[in-house]
Amino acid sequence: MDTEAPRDEPIRFNRARRKVYVYRFRHNGLKPFSRSAWGARAEVYDWDNLHAEACSIYGAMGSGGSTQTVTLAVLEPGTHKVVDRFHFAHDIQQGEMYWAMAQLFMQQGPQALPLFPRPPRDWNNEKIRFNLARRLAPKVHWPEAIDLESRSAPSMHG
Repeated sequence: MDTEAPRDEPIRFNRARRKVYVYRFRHNGLKPFSRSAWGARAEVYDWDNLHAEACSIYGAMGSGGSTQTVTLAVLEPGTHKVVDRFHFAHDIQQGEMYWAMAQLFMQQGPQALPLFPRPPRDWNNEKIRFNLARRLAPKVHWPEAIDLESRSAPSMHG
C-alpha cells in the first residue's frame, strides 16, 4: 500500500464554480487484490455541502494511542446526513487555520488570503531523499477534464 498511494492528496478550491476538487487515494482492506477498489481518484464536491469536523482517532501508535485530525464531511444537499468524508488536516490547530483560509477564499477571493513567504510545496517535484515509499509513489496526475475544470470559471455559453 505504501508504494501505491500517491505522493500527495491535493485539494483544489474553485470559487467561481463553488466546487472543491479532491485527489484521493482509496483502498479497501476487504478487497486487497482488487484493482477497482484501490487507487487514486479525483472527486468533485459542491462547496455548500462541505462541513469541517474535528475527530479523535484511537489506534496503536508510538506516541500514545489517540490523535486528533480534521476531516471534511460531504453532506447530502439540504440535510445533515453525511455521505462521504475525506482527510483535511493532521491536527486541530492546523485544520482550523486551513478551514478559515478556505472559507475566506471561497467568500472573498484570493485577495483576502494572507501573503505567504514561500510557494506551496509541489510533491511531484520535491526532492525526497529518505522516504523510499514516497520516492517510489506515483506522482499526482489529475484527469485532464478535471484539471481544466478545477482551474477555470464556468463559461457564459453553456
